[in-house]
Amino acid sequence: MSANPWTPGDRSREPARLLEPIHEGAAWLPDELCGTDAWVYRLSGPEVEEVLDAVDAAERRGLEIKDITQDDFKVPGLAPALEDIKAELKDGRGFALVRGLPVEGRTLKQTAIAFWGLGRHLGVPKSQNGRGHLLGHVTDIGADASKERGYMTASALAFHTDRADRLSLCCVQESKSGGAHRICSSVSLHNEMVKRRPDLAKELTWAFYRTRTGEIPKGETSPFFRQPIFSVQDGYFTARGASLALSRAQSLPGVPKLTDAQKQAIAYYQTLAAEIALDLDLERGDITYCNCHVTLHARSGYEDWPEPERKRHLLRLWLSAGDRPLVPSIAREMGGVVMEGTVLSTPLEAA
Repeated sequence: MSANPWTPGDRSREPARLLEPIHEGAAWLPDELCGTDAWVYRLSGPEVEEVLDAVDAAERRGLEIKDITQDDFKVPGLAPALEDIKAELKDGRGFALVRGLPVEGRTLKQTAIAFWGLGRHLGVPKSQNGRGHLLGHVTDIGADASKERGYMTASALAFHTDRADRLSLCCVQESKSGGAHRICSSVSLHNEMVKRRPDLAKELTWAFYRTRTGEIPKGETSPFFRQPIFSVQDGYFTARGASLALSRAQSLPGVPKLTDAQKQAIAYYQTLAAEIALDLDLERGDITYCNCHVTLHARSGYEDWPEPERKRHLLRLWLSAGDRPLVPSIAREMGGVVMEGTVLSTPLEAA
């Protein structure tokens, strides 16, 4: 097996000021990472065996996936590396990739337990939709891309963030072609916009209206919520996405129409994000982690295999970390999607 390329990034930071250059480890550009896989942690043989043993232990105990805690998934040899990855997400580049989880010859449940168990070392899983799915499935189920959430289609997805502190994906099956996982530093995006178009960067500090896509949490009555795209709280920067959630909110009663300047700022945001993005071609068994407050992610459109068992399939977790100060309108949305009557579950089938 080749050497582990993992190398921690710069974890220093200075207090952030909105609409001024921000200096922290998550402010990277793709040119700085070309020719290196420093963000990739390659599992060793003994570490893989630890993970498989932990999966076997959970299965023997008959634990439901949703009930598996960090203490239930003991990987003492790998634990220091997971702590280092956790620190890298919090204070370093803001993303990492773990490579080498066996998928071939393993059941989907076994892969899901491994993915879940490792994720529990990095955060607390949160519901990803109104049905209470703590374990998500990113695969094309033939949904209408104009109405449904994009992860249920094969369409390209614009740069965005999820409603969680951390996003994690596990590649179970690759597509026939396309489907690149694209990430960019939202810190660098802010800095580049401030440098190139400060007028448009300022537009993105307004509290934009976002649709809840019909998933209205307990205690809420509005079909939308409001958040700035760029914000700073207690010296910490955070960015939110500027994609479908904003455009779909435009059709909701009570939502004012975007101004021309706001539309221009959103378009520039997406264009610039694509310009400074890093494309990751995921292999089977790859697990990615992104800090949603300092990175954006997107996906290129893809072509699937005709055989149902070969369809592109990623597992997904939304993880709560609670380790970054956030403006109140963002903080209140980090608890996952829980509606009246929602029952939390970890389904093994996409729906």
